[in-house]
Amino acid sequence: MNIGITVFPTYGGSGIVGSELGRELATRGHKVHFISYALPTRLCKLDERTQFHQVDLFDYPLFEFPPYDLALASKIFEVAEAQKLDVLHMHYAIPHATAAYLAREMYKPTRYLPFVTTLHGTDITLVGSRKSFLPITKFSIAQSDAVTSISQYLAQETCRTFGLGGVEVIPNFINAQDYQRRPNESLRASLAPRGEKLLMHVSNFRPVKRINDCIHTFARLRGAVPARLVLCGDGPERAGAEQLAQDYGLADDVIFAGQVPNIAEYLSVANLLLVPSETESFGLAALEALACEVPVIATAVGGLPEVVREGETGYLVPLGDIEAMAKRAREILTDERKQRTLGAQGRLWAVEQFNTERVIPQYEALYERLAASARR
Repeated sequence: MNIGITVFPTYGGSGIVGSELGRELATRGHKVHFISYALPTRLCKLDERTQFHQVDLFDYPLFEFPPYDLALASKIFEVAEAQKLDVLHMHYAIPHATAAYLAREMYKPTRYLPFVTTLHGTDITLVGSRKSFLPITKFSIAQSDAVTSISQYLAQETCRTFGLGGVEVIPNFINAQDYQRRPNESLRASLAPRGEKLLMHVSNFRPVKRINDCIHTFARLRGAVPARLVLCGDGPERAGAEQLAQDYGLADDVIFAGQVPNIAEYLSVANLLLVPSETESFGLAALEALACEVPVIATAVGGLPEVVREGETGYLVPLGDIEAMAKRAREILTDERKQRTLGAQGRLWAVEQFNTERVIPQYEALYERLAASARR
């Protein structure tokens, strides 16, 4: 099939999932066309089956903000016409589903072009639920030919917020070959030169990720176990976190690694992942860590309980409970056997439930169904 995919090309879950999905579809023989304003974060290799079409933005003084949604709709129409797309897949509702709706309407005189909208979280719980966006978000989701969400939690939130049903749950996924524990000893030596335990956190450093909780937790561990904290990612909360580490006197042992292109390499040397988020619709970083045999301590919010199995692959703690997070971290880091057991069980759970071989065919079946319906 010829599939058009639109994502935000940033260091966030929706962009990562959309990029990984495109790569997996290409390996299965489909032709994938990414349509966005920049090359997606995880998309490094382009070839005859994976192509990128850049949206041209018009910077005109009349527009205080360039109308990206309209430019995107025009680009989708252009690519659909030139490449004979069978289906569109829009990751994140606003403005992508809106742009797909406009492109579909423009293309109708030639052919009906169905589109799938995948909901990733903040497009429902934060952006889409705002008064100024709620009507257009609801309309765009309702106009989608199919709607999927990445967790049961998010499907329920969509129903609660917008009164919309019929959301199919297709979870996030990992490629079991790409995400497995392959320790790079030179990397580990650079991060833990004295053989310290490595706590890790991976996110886009937005306020909802609560990265300061990682530092508060780490501060409570220092007397119990030699360790270092590695924060992978970047975003608006970084400066405050750097200052907090300074205030604690931990600056030398809190490593800001920045945006890491191969996160599996970093996870392969980690002993523990911290996910103290205020909310998570799924928790992709947690899944990637489990696949790399890294136990996870996460807050018991949103879709995280669907990913982290309490006492089996890690632990779930109440939101903001630093003491509970530190206690569980201490248990894992001071007990090699427990760490290995949780890690092995996490790998087994991730591969059994969220492997690409289980998840990608669900998307393929959805595309085929929509394309067949459009042909009729």
